[in-house]
Amino acid sequence: MKLTVLAGGVGGARFTHGLYRLWPQDLSVVVNTGDDFQLHGLSICPDLDTVLYTLADWADPVQGWGLRGDTSVCSTQLARLGGETWFRLGDLDLATHLFRTQRLSQGASLTQVTAELAQSAGLSLALLPMCDSPVPTKLRLASGWVDFQDYFVRRQHADAVLECRYQGAAQTPPAAGVVQALRQAERILLAPSNPFLSLQPIFSLQGFAQLWQECRVRKLAISPMIGEAAVKGPLASLLASLGHPVNSLGIAHCLRDWVDTLVIDEGDRALQPAIEALGLKVVCTPTLMQDVAGRERLARLALDV
Repeated sequence: MKLTVLAGGVGGARFTHGLYRLWPQDLSVVVNTGDDFQLHGLSICPDLDTVLYTLADWADPVQGWGLRGDTSVCSTQLARLGGETWFRLGDLDLATHLFRTQRLSQGASLTQVTAELAQSAGLSLALLPMCDSPVPTKLRLASGWVDFQDYFVRRQHADAVLECRYQGAAQTPPAAGVVQALRQAERILLAPSNPFLSLQPIFSLQGFAQLWQECRVRKLAISPMIGEAAVKGPLASLLASLGHPVNSLGIAHCLRDWVDTLVIDEGDRALQPAIEALGLKVVCTPTLMQDVAGRERLARLALDV
């Protein structure tokens, strides 16, 4: 069975890791690139790298992002020199950005570079950026529009988000590999990822809605909310500021046009009737992935539904 997963963020990476351990062949992972940006002249793709490092068993187990055992000697010296250090890059992590930047400058596409990185990590799946051109996510705060990384890292996502914009997405088609992965898929899964910051950038690409509609296979999503809290990141505050219920019902509001089944945490079973009223099938199960076994268990359920 050919599987295609849409993912972004730490939760998406961890779920995809569990899935990859169960289904290493015929798996394609489409990753958000709306949070990509340039820093120190380097092309940085945080979601792509988080998924890559997690799949390769390289990720820092505490942070969920970055590389295990990485150091920050370069960033410390950069601070001494008066350089920008609001986004700290680990010394080992720098190698990824240096490689990517060099290959892009040589004319390689982001899809090609990502495939080379996945191959160097010994991965057998297809790791795919959502598109090959920049499509930056912009967020409107009370003070005005800001770049995603300004909101997320520099401001530590403390501001209320009033609106999301995916700049250039309507004029940018998905990468060719993404189109092929979706057309060949026999099952499509949405990993437990932030719908506004990780999934909607993908959905907003030129022609993506029509492509999605043409994929007449089962589409299942896993809610990244447990109760009224997100396991990681600013999702709860985003749901509140953008006018959605702060729970898995809010996730259902965001995803009801994209999937037919939503997996929610067993503790949120009381939400099942309201979610089903939106036209979605609901599956209740423990969704917290505390370790690799938990990732595999949730992935196995997604395959079995």
